[in-house]
Amino acid sequence: MTGQRELDPKAGRRRWVVCGLLFAATAVNYIDRQMIGVLKPTLKEELGWQESDFATIVFWFQMAYAIGYISFGRIVDVLGARLGYAVAIVIWTAGHMAHGFASGVASFAAARFGLGVGESGNFPAGIKAVADWFPQRERAFAIGLFNAGANVGAIITPLLVPALVLWFGWRSAFFITGVFGVAWLIAWWALYRHPRDEAKITPGELAWIEQDPADTTEKIGWGRLITLRETWAYALAKFLIDPVWWFFLFWLPGYLFDRYHLDLKSFGLPLAAIYIISDLGSVAGGWLSSFMLKRGYSVNAARKLAMLICAFCVLPIYFAQSIESVWGAVLVIGLATAAHQAFSANVYTLPSDMFPRAAVGSVVGIGGTIGALGGMGMALFTGYILDATHSYELLFAICASAYLLALAVVHLLSPRLAPATVE
Repeated sequence: MTGQRELDPKAGRRRWVVCGLLFAATAVNYIDRQMIGVLKPTLKEELGWQESDFATIVFWFQMAYAIGYISFGRIVDVLGARLGYAVAIVIWTAGHMAHGFASGVASFAAARFGLGVGESGNFPAGIKAVADWFPQRERAFAIGLFNAGANVGAIITPLLVPALVLWFGWRSAFFITGVFGVAWLIAWWALYRHPRDEAKITPGELAWIEQDPADTTEKIGWGRLITLRETWAYALAKFLIDPVWWFFLFWLPGYLFDRYHLDLKSFGLPLAAIYIISDLGSVAGGWLSSFMLKRGYSVNAARKLAMLICAFCVLPIYFAQSIESVWGAVLVIGLATAAHQAFSANVYTLPSDMFPRAAVGSVVGIGGTIGALGGMGMALFTGYILDATHSYELLFAICASAYLLALAVVHLLSPRLAPATVE
């Protein structure tokens, strides 16, 4: 291994180009994903949907996401990030554009299913690329940066899509935004290589990337991974927090419509503001644990202390429904979404902290599938609660408590975040 004194994080910047590509892909991913939430009031009025109809459509997306996530985890480990990511975006862009042809619950559900299969490849491929291109000390920050693309996509969507709908209609909006995925695929295929295959990387940057002790390159099967406590520390954390993010993503636009009597022209700015705040949280969460590592904290202490701070920041969401001012609600909900993203940036780092690179994609896939299963249940539960009570109080209570519970589960199953014994 290269001597410590020879390592220089400023020896090259190619890894940040990779991070920029991952950021852009995640932004496109969330534009495509969130459009159904932004268009929910329009589609409910035009197609006569109930809350349970919308929940059914979300359910099928999440079922596909659950199936695809675990599949893409293995695909990415076998094919590598470059080809695995390309396959994913081809599938999700086709599914996204198919929404423009949909006319009812069944056809929307079918289009969402295709979108879910493809979009499930985004994070397994992205985290695999981070594990390949970044040393452990930079991974949380890099993941926080590219995960911030989710919020940029969520910011762009309520600002761009209403204008597209008013100018061209909602069907054309799906076709126009589908072009973003095609453009990204061209850039990815032209620019991304594994560090060892990248001609433009400097020897100093390669040494920086490869500073961690070498780990096994042997393929590790799911059968072994699902027996490990470390796998379930990650997976159960995803099971608890992912449904909250799905709830924010798909139901916040409708909540702002109903609670504050907004419309297609007026709800975009408050919703965009929420995701601007959450974008700051995504970067801050990754930066915070990386900063603590540089100050001498252990990986265990840095990750868990960062997650604890985030979990406390979510608690005020319980009172959101009682806030009369729309901008007061924006601040409280924005704090919760920022805390989610910061918490999530650290959770996403756990597989690369505890597992060899050859298993990272598979562990991320397992966790994403478990998280999506939780999201499926949350979707159906949300539709039922809103149709039955027309109140968000219980839903916000679930959001408020999920993160402390998730941190407790991580700590119980992996008290030291020690590397898993996979052989």
